[in-house]
Amino acid sequence: MSSARPTVQSIEQKQYRQDLPAFRVGDTVRVNVKIVEGDKERVQAFEGVVLRIHRGGARASFTVRKISYGVGVERIFPLHSPRMESVELLSHGRVRRGRLYYLRERKGRAARVEESRGTDEAKREA
Repeated sequence: MSSARPTVQSIEQKQYRQDLPAFRVGDTVRVNVKIVEGDKERVQAFEGVVLRIHRGGARASFTVRKISYGVGVERIFPLHSPRMESVELLSHGRVRRGRLYYLRERKGRAARVEESRGTDEAKREA
């Protein structure tokens, strides 16, 4: 193969977003999404707990869950989507799992994720 031909990784590298905060599973985030209604465009916030993160380069995504009027709502966001205006990290959650699917069966206070008190970034990086 010729080295002049761009590889898939180099093409995907151009599509990555650099403005995203470092969030993990269990964190509470607010995702501001651009919504198109007719010829108008507005920004709508979706705030909830990150249930899972699917790593995969330009195809990476994350799932956010919130309770809206007593009904659990989950939404999957592509991590590098241009439809996503911004992601705000509201709080760090202390969890011991990589997927928080068990929150779907929990109700009320049992469905809450404990907030991590330490601000030690070295622990979060590990």
